[in-house]
Amino acid sequence: MIAHIRGTIAEKFGNSLIVDVNGVGYEMAVSALDFDASKLNEEKKFYTYHAVRENAEELYGFSSLMAKKIFELLIGVQGIGPKAGMAILSLAEPEEVRNAIANADAVFVAKASGVGKKSAERVIVDLRDKVGTPSHYGATEIKSPNVEMEADEALDALMALGFPLKEAMAALEKVDKNLTTEERIKQALKK
Repeated sequence: MIAHIRGTIAEKFGNSLIVDVNGVGYEMAVSALDFDASKLNEEKKFYTYHAVRENAEELYGFSSLMAKKIFELLIGVQGIGPKAGMAILSLAEPEEVRNAIANADAVFVAKASGVGKKSAERVIVDLRDKVGTPSHYGATEIKSPNVEMEADEALDALMALGFPLKEAMAALEKVDKNLTTEERIKQALKK
């Protein structure tokens, strides 16, 4: 399995990128936010999900491990395939999508292309208890792709160590956000 790819953005089209890794081009579908944040000839790392179906193999790329984990939760919901999962992740930053699910904001999820009201409600029912507590309450706004939120490297590191998203968020909840990433990880592991 391909866990991640680091290479140079060689081409951009649709919602896909071709990442050149030592002369080999990997085509991967990405969210609208990752697509807009990726610049040609820029070196970038993507966590990947390799979807194998009867008639196709597709590679999906994510700029953060949290986005990949949310994607994997989304496609585990009946009726939500990889394209719908990417459409949901294209609505906003991964933390905002996670927060919308935690807040049971089915209206936000239903705004994704190809996701209807019933599918959005199924996402909420199936995943609300799996994504952790809301970071803030109220309706979630769709972010423009040019608005960037800071990725939580400590959260990504805990998930890379094998913590499920909900447990990693709970471990970091009471840790001071002003500490260095290393210190935040150490503090979270102590709890």
